[in-house]
Amino acid sequence: MAHDVRTSVAAAVLAAGAMVALQSPAAAETLEGALGRAYGNNPTLNAQRASLRATDESVSQALSGYRPRISGSADVGAQQDRTTLPGGTSTQNYLPRGVSLSISQTIWNGNRTQNSVSQAESQVFAARETLRNSENQVLLDGVTAYMNVMRDTAILGVRRSNVEVLEEQLRQVRDRFNVGEVTRTDVAQTEAQLASGRSDAAGAEANLRASLATYRQRIGVDAKRLAPARPLDRFVPKSLDAGVASALREHPAINAAMHGVDVAQLNVKVIEGELYPSLTATGSISRRWDLQGSDVERSSAAIVGTLSIPIYEGGQVYSRVRQAKEQLGQQRISVDIVRDQVRQAVMASWATVEATKLQVSAAQAQVQAAEVALAGVREEAKVGQRTTLDVLNAQQTVANGRVALVSAQRDRVVATYALLSALGRLSAQTLALKVERYNPRTHYDMVRDKFIGLDTPGGR
Repeated sequence: MAHDVRTSVAAAVLAAGAMVALQSPAAAETLEGALGRAYGNNPTLNAQRASLRATDESVSQALSGYRPRISGSADVGAQQDRTTLPGGTSTQNYLPRGVSLSISQTIWNGNRTQNSVSQAESQVFAARETLRNSENQVLLDGVTAYMNVMRDTAILGVRRSNVEVLEEQLRQVRDRFNVGEVTRTDVAQTEAQLASGRSDAAGAEANLRASLATYRQRIGVDAKRLAPARPLDRFVPKSLDAGVASALREHPAINAAMHGVDVAQLNVKVIEGELYPSLTATGSISRRWDLQGSDVERSSAAIVGTLSIPIYEGGQVYSRVRQAKEQLGQQRISVDIVRDQVRQAVMASWATVEATKLQVSAAQAQVQAAEVALAGVREEAKVGQRTTLDVLNAQQTVANGRVALVSAQRDRVVATYALLSALGRLSAQTLALKVERYNPRTHYDMVRDKFIGLDTPGGR
């Protein structure tokens, strides 16, 4: 119960600060709504989707190896034959012309087509996991941008409020100086503290402007009126070991790397296929007119089977096979590297979540204690037991405590989303965002068996 109270208080501080600087007649923007905008409009995510659609076409290109190649040709020309005999010169003009059609079908090519199709499909699967990973990162960037705006807005409110308090305090100190109750030193100390407070407020305003610009970049719209957000504690695993095991099983970066191993392994088989014989059937038909006479016409048709056996090609293919095997080994090592990175990210995020829980509690206690201390110092200063500097220091401690509370609450929310991202689960589906979800299979199914046509399914 105490933890819920502290969380609610900190969220209220953030919300109050957001209301100060982002007044708007429209309804407040929620974190889920902002993430929905990022999911639909973020250029990084849209570019990755376009990259996936381009990768889909590699399957169609690989499948073309099963289909025949058809080509046609036509030609026309002018020919003149001149014959000189003792009795005179004979000239004949011709218009030779013709058309031809040929069809070539690969029957077997060392399983290169089959392996190329499997390789292309593995590339598509890897690209889908890469898209999931991009969505994971884009949504985390959106959460960070959202919470940074709320934090910096609240901090700006705290700093401005502190300036107002110090301005009032300076007026009171000057009045007391004029009647001889305090010294010039007290006035100077208050003026110095006010100048420092104004500097802090200017810095806070600059930070807010930067955060607003980042929000526009990540979310796609300007930040207006932001509603408070809460941590995603319901998605936190029961234990660190369970979280690590889940991430190693499900993280899209690991899955993408594993599909990359399949791609590299199939690439070895594709290149090895170049060392095997290939069998091709070719059919052709042609017709020509006006050959050595205006009434001459010739037609021909042929079907030819060709068996091509590579004997020696200078060692290039052998070298490429060895190279592909080394690349396969490199890709397998990359899987281990990605696993280690995911494990480290989960453990670091878990530790951050645990730390931010304590930081919120500590910041809340700090603010409460600092406010009590400030009230006591002010009362003691009225009876001469405390100096003006003591009051100023107590006031600064309160302001710093409030800033620490705001920052801790921001870190608390972001840390839970970062943990979900480290687990590879930060997605529109997990967050139940009210958006039209992108289905990568839709485009894939449209283009996989498409054998003719220049227009993309999107109309381009």
